[in-house]
Amino acid sequence: MSLIGRAALLLAFAAALYAVGAALWSRRPGQHRFLISAERAVFGMTGVTTVAALTMWTGLVTDRFDLANVAGYSSRSLGWGYKLTAMWGSQAGSLLLWAWLLSLVSSLVVITNRRRNRELMPIVIAVLMGVGVFFTSVLSFITSPFETLSPIPLDGRGLNPLLQNVYMQSHPPLLYIGYVGLTVPFAFAVAALVTRRLDASWITSVRRWTVLSWLFLGMGIVLGSRWAYEELGWGGYWAWDPVENAALMPWLVATAFLHSVMVQERRGMLKIWNMVLVTLTFTLALFGTFLTRSGILSSVHAFGESTLGPYFLGLIILVLVGAFALLITRLPLLRSQNSLESYVSREAIFLYNNLLLVGLAFAVFWGTIFPVLSEAVRGDKITVGQGFFDQVAAPIGLALLFLTGVGPLVPWRKASRRELQRRFGPPLVVAVIALIPALMIASEGAHWWAAAALVLAAFTLTCIAGEFWRGMRARHQIGEVSWPGAFGQLLVRHRRRYGGYIAHIGLVLVIVGIACQGAFSSQADMALRKGQQGQVAGYTIVNEGGTRSQDDHKMSVGVALGLYDGTSRITTLTPGVDVFVPQMQRSSEVAIHTTPFRDVYVVLVGLTPDGLARLSVFVNPMMLWIWVGGLIVAFGALIAVWPARRSRAPSTIESGANGAARG
Repeated sequence: MSLIGRAALLLAFAAALYAVGAALWSRRPGQHRFLISAERAVFGMTGVTTVAALTMWTGLVTDRFDLANVAGYSSRSLGWGYKLTAMWGSQAGSLLLWAWLLSLVSSLVVITNRRRNRELMPIVIAVLMGVGVFFTSVLSFITSPFETLSPIPLDGRGLNPLLQNVYMQSHPPLLYIGYVGLTVPFAFAVAALVTRRLDASWITSVRRWTVLSWLFLGMGIVLGSRWAYEELGWGGYWAWDPVENAALMPWLVATAFLHSVMVQERRGMLKIWNMVLVTLTFTLALFGTFLTRSGILSSVHAFGESTLGPYFLGLIILVLVGAFALLITRLPLLRSQNSLESYVSREAIFLYNNLLLVGLAFAVFWGTIFPVLSEAVRGDKITVGQGFFDQVAAPIGLALLFLTGVGPLVPWRKASRRELQRRFGPPLVVAVIALIPALMIASEGAHWWAAAALVLAAFTLTCIAGEFWRGMRARHQIGEVSWPGAFGQLLVRHRRRYGGYIAHIGLVLVIVGIACQGAFSSQADMALRKGQQGQVAGYTIVNEGGTRSQDDHKMSVGVALGLYDGTSRITTLTPGVDVFVPQMQRSSEVAIHTTPFRDVYVVLVGLTPDGLARLSVFVNPMMLWIWVGGLIVAFGALIAVWPARRSRAPSTIESGANGAARG
């Protein structure tokens, strides 16, 4: 099995290397046949990396403890689902997943561009396979997932108990799909620069790839935060951990790119800026992979000490230097076709949006890397606390929330005062109404930013609802379509526009949930014997007795808690603590009672032999809306990228609705 895996990776390295050479050679006159050969090499790489991945999974499922990766991250008692998950529990296994996903994505790029972008494809393949050469060389010559052990252990150490969670079965693969997918727009951008085809056609080719990569990366972040909320037992979901930040940064810059490309498509502006954003997005994706494998920062998500940091750092430098050197040589060809005519226009709003998103990404980058810089310069590692990130993110988040509502209502080029008054009248009225309870909230606890988030959320949701209302009304009146039918037509015929609006609604809910949880959460520590009770935020917790159990693999303690609202019993919560024997590692089993308005979150800190339960109880308002908002964002993104039917001449009804929805 080790020989099969190693041979497959060596063949993958050879196929990727050949694909780079053949693709570049095909650009010479009369050598087009080498492009076909390079495409076949891409398929070949996909085939052999698939063999390598299946070999690793087979080893995990069949308990092949002669493989170091299997012995170190699996065991006989581990369920088969977690045995599959163990592949990305290790550093080498996660890199194998990266390489395999890259090969699949590269094959999809080749298949979908068989009859288009033929001038770009040699460079696109060379870039994709160049990244493939890096990962397969690392797997073949530096850290192989198929290293063997001697003597062979009877059983493995098992998967880290913290990773034995349903969200960790999906969170890392989603992140990796996002990271890998961001290679595609970068490859097309480099191809456009090399071939001097710098119109908007390359953007059209990568728009769907970018949205899908952004979607997978975002869902990976959301599921990762849910994992942290359920598994780490500290009452929160986001701690600005370095590896959390590593996933957030490319997502922020990709969000900026998705907005700014609309300006280039519509107005022929921001061409240089879009090239910079694509390069930064891909570089930050590599930077996230570097952080988890360099060992320079401590994180619960990282792989600890590693020798791979210099290799990833070298790749990042190569990408930055090469891309920006190429960009500088093409600057005369990247001049904007138009200029900004008004600071109150849609293109201006998108520019402000971009500056805020990139500014937030830079602040997160600086706060993440500052401990390393301080240690290198001063010899002392100065940790940047959560307060720094919160202070930076809160005002930028509020500004982005405001622009989310303003952007759709402001027309391109310039806006007249009369048009602005007509469109912003209802949202401003709703915002003023929402201001009254918001001021009461702020006065009670000085939570000004949470109050501002609620006001801006009301304003933004009204703006988005107005856009849906205008489009539906036009279709309903002109085409005599029912209101549900009019709504469905908007989504079907204008997927990108209204799918984006739905994603914005989800984002508003996420921000509201974050603001309310940060401002109004409550926490209490209790020590209760059986029959005793404690109070927190209007709830009563009653200790109804503890439990203890033990088997060959873990020792468990738990406690049954009655949860009451006044005199009404709500439910029974059963938090616990597991100690896994092979790793001698402790894992909290938190108990969570969720309602639309708040979570009651209980952690068992300890249980003494005489039945004294030490508890940490958190009451977190509006937590559900963070997860619901994330699902709505995903739903909107899927609508936006769903393939449209073949274009046809617009009917009178469609023209009228388009005119009503245009702004």
